[in-house]
Amino acid sequence: MRPDAIVPTIFATMNAGPVITVKDLKKSYASFEAVKGISFDVFEREIFGLLGPNGAGKTTTLEIIETLREKSSGEVTVAGYNIDKDANAIKQIIGVQLQAAGYYPSLTLTELIQLFAGLYNVTADPMSMLKKVGLEEKHKAKYKELSGGQKQRFSIATTLINQPSIVFLDEPTTGLDPQARRNLWDLIRQIRDAGTTVVITTHYMDEAEQLCDRVAVMESGRIIALDSPDALIDKLVATGFERKKEVKKAKLEDVFLQLTGNDRERIIAKPINWKCVNLKIEDELILAGERFENDREPRVSSPRQV
Repeated sequence: MRPDAIVPTIFATMNAGPVITVKDLKKSYASFEAVKGISFDVFEREIFGLLGPNGAGKTTTLEIIETLREKSSGEVTVAGYNIDKDANAIKQIIGVQLQAAGYYPSLTLTELIQLFAGLYNVTADPMSMLKKVGLEEKHKAKYKELSGGQKQRFSIATTLINQPSIVFLDEPTTGLDPQARRNLWDLIRQIRDAGTTVVITTHYMDEAEQLCDRVAVMESGRIIALDSPDALIDKLVATGFERKKEVKKAKLEDVFLQLTGNDRERIIAKPINWKCVNLKIEDELILAGERFENDREPRVSSPRQV
C-alpha cells in the first residue's frame, strides 16, 4: 500500500469521518507535474500538518483544496462538498491565511475587521474578534504599527470572521521570534479546541511535532509518509536511527525564552544561576544572563555627583 493511502491507526476508533478527502490529486503546468496523484484525509477537529521542502507541492495542494487553484485531475471534497461543483459553498465554511497577506496599512484593526466582515457579508464584533487573538487593546492601532507576531495574530483573526469549520494556515510562524511562535501555537490550539479543524504548512519540525495530530510529508509532488509525529518518530527509531546524545538539560531557545519571554510565569523554570551552570555558550550570552540577574536585585541610588 502506498504511504499516501495509509489510514492512521490513531483515528481508527473515532466516529467522526473525514472533513476533507483528497483522492489521486494531480496538478500539472505544461510538462511539469507539481502534484503527482496524492491521496489523504483530514479528520474533524484535528490539526493536520502538510510538510515538505520548498517546491514539494504543499501550497499548490492547499490552494486546490481552498478552491483558489484548478486541479488537473483527481477528486477533492470538503465537508461533503465537491470542489468542482460546490466551490462557493466551500468558501463559506473555510478560513484561509495566506503566506503574504495584504492589508491596508493605515486602517485600524477595528476598521479592517469591519471591512472583511463586509466582504464576507456577515456581521462581526471587532472587539470580540480581536479578543480571540489577544489584540483587543490594539483595536485603535493601525496595521502598520503592529509587531510581526501581532500581525500574524491579526491575520488569523480575519480567517475566523465567517466562523469557519476549517482553517488553513500557510507557514503562520515564519519570521517570528521564539516567544511569538509559542504564543501563536497556543492560539492555534485554542482554535482547534473550539471545534475548528486546522490544516497547517510549516518548515519548522518542532512546530509540527508540538501542534499536529497527524502530518503528511511531501517530496517532489508525492506524499512519502503520513501518520502522527510520534508514530513517524517511532518508525525511524525502529530502523536503528539514533541521534547524537544531548548532554545539556536546556537549549539556547530555552535561554532566550527565559530571558525575554513576556509571560515568564508560563515557563516552568527556576531562575538561572549563571555562576553554577556551565552551558558553554557565547560570552555575550553569559553577560546578558548576568545583567538579567543584576536587574532583579534592588538598586541603591548613589549620590549625584556635581
